[in-house]
Amino acid sequence: MTRVLDELTWRGFIAHSTELEALDSHLGAGPVSFYVGFDPTAPSIHMGNLVQLMLVRLLQAAGHRPILLVGGSTGLIGDPKQTAERSLNPKELVHQWVDRIRGQVSKFVDFDGPNGAILVNNYDWTAQLSTLDFLRDIGKHFSVNRMLDREVVRARLEAGISYTEFSYVLLQSLDYLELFRRHRCTLQTGGSDQWGNLTAGVDLIRRADGARVHALATPLLTKADGTKFGKTESGTVWLDPSMTSPYAFHQFFLNAEDAMVETYLKIFTTRSADQIADLTRQTVEAPHLRAAQRALADDITDLVHSPRERRAATQAAAAIFGRAELQGLTEDVLASVCAELGAPQFPWTGDLPLVTDVLAASGVVASKSAARRAVAEGGAYLNNAKVSDPDARVQASDLLAGRYLILRRGKRTVGGVVVGASGAPDTIDPGSI
Repeated sequence: MTRVLDELTWRGFIAHSTELEALDSHLGAGPVSFYVGFDPTAPSIHMGNLVQLMLVRLLQAAGHRPILLVGGSTGLIGDPKQTAERSLNPKELVHQWVDRIRGQVSKFVDFDGPNGAILVNNYDWTAQLSTLDFLRDIGKHFSVNRMLDREVVRARLEAGISYTEFSYVLLQSLDYLELFRRHRCTLQTGGSDQWGNLTAGVDLIRRADGARVHALATPLLTKADGTKFGKTESGTVWLDPSMTSPYAFHQFFLNAEDAMVETYLKIFTTRSADQIADLTRQTVEAPHLRAAQRALADDITDLVHSPRERRAATQAAAAIFGRAELQGLTEDVLASVCAELGAPQFPWTGDLPLVTDVLAASGVVASKSAARRAVAEGGAYLNNAKVSDPDARVQASDLLAGRYLILRRGKRTVGGVVVGASGAPDTIDPGSI
């Protein structure tokens, strides 16, 4: 087996492949142009997309040439979902998202050298394509019976599926054919939920041009309980820092389950098999140290954001749990921490009753009486300073960056409060607590 395919195998990147031995020979015969697509159905890509980008990086490092496709046309349609019809986004909005996602995916590849990456938009070859040409040149190669047999289509037939979503597979297959003709692209990659689309493209090229090409699908990552990876109680983990802050991003991986951290290390880092084995051993022997999770969170935050943002995230985590000074955190970091903590906003009238309002509202205690008990037991903290007076009030000098408070009960229960102008629409009425 070629070195790159061996690497992809032990790292767990291969769920399905068209004739793995043939693909192995193809990769070993010389540089291969391959592509992966990203549909702009949101203003950012997410953790599931990052799996594909890590695969792209490995293939490019092995000498192969990546083509990153942002679907300006397929994004207007949307791949069928298992549950219901997608809402179609306005064209202008999708085109804005195309530009944003082009910038995001560009960070992960090298555009220089003999195997420098190519960035394309499928709107360029579909916008002027007539309906008649599409039906004659593409549609004639597709069997409706086979399209009906696709798993996602079968799941939707009873509730109904529009012709728009039903024909999405033709558009994605057209992409593969166009890239084969324009750039001699002979490999498409994607998630295993895309397997039907990937193989349809392979089949179209065989029927239309009589050529043999390949497809490779990665597993869909899950958590230990089988639920979707990259989802939190507050929503999707995005790669855009304005949608998921570097602090929240780092915390997501720092909280990875022991049972899954080895899998994530193989996919999302370039650490060697020996390094990952050592980190896994440390997790078994001393799980409380979270050595594997720290390595994972640091590596992936460095890659997606920057070492600077990772240092700020780790500094913030240390500060809110009392191991560093909160006063050293920037306003941006404090804002992202409070957003991650779900901090409520209070109107500012000159001071605030600490125990009766702020501690209870922050969520670190369940009620005002619980707040008083926490103070009495020595377990209540404001900005890492122990609170000893149950009637203490928050002063202007307590506000971090002029508007943030970090509350803590004991060592690990942390919350926040954002102080705003009186009467702001997102403020809490202290009397309602």
